[in-house]
Amino acid sequence: MKRIAGQIGGVQRMVEEDRYCVDILNQISAVRSALDALGVELLRNHLESCVVGHGTGSEHASAKPMKRQELLDELQTALSRFLK
Repeated sequence: MKRIAGQIGGVQRMVEEDRYCVDILNQISAVRSALDALGVELLRNHLESCVVGHGTGSEHASAKPMKRQELLDELQTALSRFLK
């Protein structure tokens, strides 16, 4: 996350320095890729701890008790938001 914050700061500096548009777009692409990778990791962790581990005591402390269908609905919502 610190790397992503640094990349975003780099984009801001590039804009302030009136750098070449294509160079800024390339940096934005790198930020998006880094955010996607972070999102995939968070989804994986969510699946492991909150979905597969649901009810085993290994789920996240903030996870609320849910029935199977509620878990699937939550996962579907999370995936559809992430993939937009």
